[in-house]
Amino acid sequence: QVQLVESGGGLVQAGGSLRLSCAVSGRTSSNYAMGWFRQAPGKEREFVAAIRWSSSTIYADAVEGRFTISRDNAKNTVYLQMNSLKPEDTANYYCAHGTLLAAIPNAYDDWGQGTRVTVSS
Repeated sequence: QVQLVESGGGLVQAGGSLRLSCAVSGRTSSNYAMGWFRQAPGKEREFVAAIRWSSSTIYADAVEGRFTISRDNAKNTVYLQMNSLKPEDTANYYCAHGTLLAAIPNAYDDWGQGTRVTVSS
């Protein structure tokens, strides 16, 4: 089993930046993929970004060019650098572990508890 712990959320003004972290522990798959998803109140969980063990990445159109996903294998940590934040980025952000580089929640097997990001206008 894989354990994921997110951190780095908080309150920021529009145009500001935050960096989310996801600490990974446990038995990860050799060809793992890590994803970031978000869920705003009253809305479905939506894809943000994902990275594969090979460092291939995919992004949602809504965050392309503003967010960057990366990983530090030595620290077993995945990051989501969020720049030029907008009020519509306000949501709970979740990291997820799986084996496919995919933009759908069902492709991921393990999830963190989430970290809250609030962007004020």
